[in-house]
Amino acid sequence: MATFKDFRNNVKPNWCPGCGDFSIQAAIQRASAAVGLEPEQLAVISGIGCSGRISGYINAYGFHGIHGRALPIAQGVKLANRELTVIASGGDGDGFAIGMGHTVHAIRRNLNITYIVMDNQIYGLTKGQTSPRSGEGFKTKSTPQGSIESTLSPLEIAMSAGATFVAQSFSSDIKQLTSLIEQGIQHEGFSLINVFSPCVTFNKVNTYDWFKENIVNLEQFPDYDASNRIAAMNKIMETGGLLTGLIYQNKERKAYEDMIAGFQPEGLSKQDLTLSQAQFNELVAEFK
Repeated sequence: MATFKDFRNNVKPNWCPGCGDFSIQAAIQRASAAVGLEPEQLAVISGIGCSGRISGYINAYGFHGIHGRALPIAQGVKLANRELTVIASGGDGDGFAIGMGHTVHAIRRNLNITYIVMDNQIYGLTKGQTSPRSGEGFKTKSTPQGSIESTLSPLEIAMSAGATFVAQSFSSDIKQLTSLIEQGIQHEGFSLINVFSPCVTFNKVNTYDWFKENIVNLEQFPDYDASNRIAAMNKIMETGGLLTGLIYQNKERKAYEDMIAGFQPEGLSKQDLTLSQAQFNELVAEFK
């Protein structure tokens, strides 16, 4: 059986020292081993940005996609080979700006993949501009007098879009984060895990200390029911989205691929897609 060390490779991450993404990488590796995966059973699909590099830092199948397009690729991989465990990953700019349309539709579609967003509330790779997750008044190179836009709430959007698994964690809490990734992998459907991952170079507001002072851990509420959709939405709004833990899970709704009429359980990769001459001629005739 594989251990987390088997999910390591010889590629050294070039993230800034202290970046929260290191912990997220470690949590993915630990969670993958904990649920019994082997490296060849895992595919990590990433987008653009500092966080997008993660697909090359884990010993598994990896695909470094283009900006905002990690989820379409990840869904295609899962439909082609359902035997793979598919994790998509990217930053808040990748998932909640240029890729927001894909995020919403992936949520409502509910394919059995896990989406981990490394949320640092800033564009780090391009040297510090405001992202959809930056707070009002946030000063960056693109908003030197402070942002006048409201902060996007991905958790509220996910709930409104019909998400079946919504969780949030903090990169400093690797035990909780690892557990949530394990649960996300095991969930039959789309799992959104947003992770507060401080950018130590460009974001001097949302620091490790800031998060530790402001985060509300759902473990503080022993009676909290993660299956109650209304309670989940209320808790998100009560805390201004600064909560961590398993926020909501719906175990009743089937995954997208399980509802496709005539879809083979093994996926496209194991099916005979050979066309007969008659089938080929029929397809060609449609374009005449």
